[in-house]
Amino acid sequence: MNTILPNILALNLDIQLVLVIGLALVGLILVFIIFSFFSVWLRAWLAGAYVGFTSLVAMRLRRVPYSLLVDARITAVKAGIGLTVDELEAHYLAGGNLIPTVQAIIAAMKAGISLDWSRATAIDLATKGSGKSVEEAVRTSVDPKVIDCPSQDGPKRSIDGVAKDGIQVKAKARVTVRTNLERFVGGAKEETIIARVGEGIVTTIGSAESYKVVLESPDSISKRVLERGLDVGTAFEILSIDIADVDVGQNIGAALQEAQAEANKNMAQAQAEIRRAAAVATEQEMKARVEEMRAKVVEAEAQVPLAMAEAFRSGNLGIMDYYKMKNIESDTRMRDSIADPEQDDEGDEVK
Repeated sequence: MNTILPNILALNLDIQLVLVIGLALVGLILVFIIFSFFSVWLRAWLAGAYVGFTSLVAMRLRRVPYSLLVDARITAVKAGIGLTVDELEAHYLAGGNLIPTVQAIIAAMKAGISLDWSRATAIDLATKGSGKSVEEAVRTSVDPKVIDCPSQDGPKRSIDGVAKDGIQVKAKARVTVRTNLERFVGGAKEETIIARVGEGIVTTIGSAESYKVVLESPDSISKRVLERGLDVGTAFEILSIDIADVDVGQNIGAALQEAQAEANKNMAQAQAEIRRAAAVATEQEMKARVEEMRAKVVEAEAQVPLAMAEAFRSGNLGIMDYYKMKNIESDTRMRDSIADPEQDDEGDEVK
């Protein structure tokens, strides 16, 4: 009995010690939590953008930078925009930029532009990774920007068109645009504006009767291009198109006519060569036929002595007939020599 009582007392002391240590640890954790969130909570409370401790702890557990969200909420509330912590946290978890998005809404509100939180977050997420931002979209909507056409970063330095008289005209344009926030998400960007304006300039130059018309009134290009409604389906609204420079290029019409004349000449030469080759072939064929006829004549003449011998044997030809024939041949050769003194008798006899 005497030994059991001290053991019970010692056990009670150990339990009390454990409880004290546990309470101390819980107290330290609570103090740490209070000191960790107190400054953020106090800053939000004093700014009129109250955020509860439970919300701060929950954001910490979700690994959300609660201090950043509180700063964004304070900025929005001070500007008169009521954004909840859930809206800010949802945009952060979606990969958005909180502070720039809030600042864009504030800038739009101050400029009298209608831009709600849903559209601002959509623009921010749509421009992520493209080098653009919702701030730039709002800034361009407030302060219009100028786009060079063609782009100075591209390989071409001018937009080239050819008038109806064949003269090339080189033009440079500057397009003043303003962001249309309603069409920014899903709308075509600057590259489409540059392409459409370039197409309009080329079409306008091509419809001009002479390059002189374009040089005399460059503003006619901008007027006709503006009438085409090139900003349809884009994220911008075209305010003006100014022709910065107009210059005369090459005589494309003359170059094309020269190339056509050269092609026609080459074609005529080819056809003449075909006809010449055909004529040469025909000539050679005629020569071959002449030689063939001569061979037949020689063959026929070779049959004459044989026929005469056969006539002698058969009695159809007498010796007097033969002499008469020889006299006729001699008389014929004499007449030929008188008619053509330079004729070779020996060659004529061979013939």
